[in-house]
Amino acid sequence: MKVIKSVLKEELANSLAMKKNYERELAKLPKGCLVKKKIKGHEYYYLQVREKGRPKFIYKGKLSDEEVEKYDEAKKYRAQYRKLLSETKKQIKFLRTALRGKESV
Repeated sequence: MKVIKSVLKEELANSLAMKKNYERELAKLPKGCLVKKKIKGHEYYYLQVREKGRPKFIYKGKLSDEEVEKYDEAKKYRAQYRKLLSETKKQIKFLRTALRGKESV
């Protein structure tokens, strides 16, 4: 029984470290999502971010393909890290419940 508990505690520590890493990587990514609008035949880009729960559009103008690609990559990575973070949080919750038993962790 003690062996199982020690393995669960080690897994909990690993999961907490992974959670911290995912949160750090998410913080490094640029905020918002790039939106392309066509106005009078010309394409302009806006960065959509949330402030106080409301969407806000920040004018970015005409962007190079490299900059557009950078925001697309960030969007993909953000989705990936959020999914991993969600799974890790569920695992942490499960491990804490499993370890708790009758005593608190």
